[in-house]
Amino acid sequence: MGNVIGEWLRKGVCLRPPHRPDVVAPVPLHWTRMRQRGFNQSYLIARAFVGDREWPIEPHLLRRTRRTRPQVELHADQRAANVRGAFAVSRPREVRGRRVLVVDDVVTTLSTVDECARALKEAGAAEVYVVAAAR
Repeated sequence: MGNVIGEWLRKGVCLRPPHRPDVVAPVPLHWTRMRQRGFNQSYLIARAFVGDREWPIEPHLLRRTRRTRPQVELHADQRAANVRGAFAVSRPREVRGRRVLVVDDVVTTLSTVDECARALKEAGAAEVYVVAAAR
């Protein structure tokens, strides 16, 4: 399913300079959720979205610093608090001065991608873009 969605996004989303990313960072799962699920849907979407473009995908550039409740279980006003401080950049030197594309499967209140962008900007990212399969 991630391949289909990613290819669909690739056909519909056009990123051109200066909006071409230097690196692509899928929204990470907490290791416990990754173990349960067996795959990261954001990574699968990112891989298909990038396709044959020469944009490096760094699935471990962002990491979850703590386990959070699934956002779908929460009301809109609870989502920002749920993910506040839940993301960090694993290798800040790979982010400094670069354009980073964050890929997520679904954005509703933008809380998750906002937190990812905050962590990336604090690590020195020049620009952060977001692409998501659904809103």
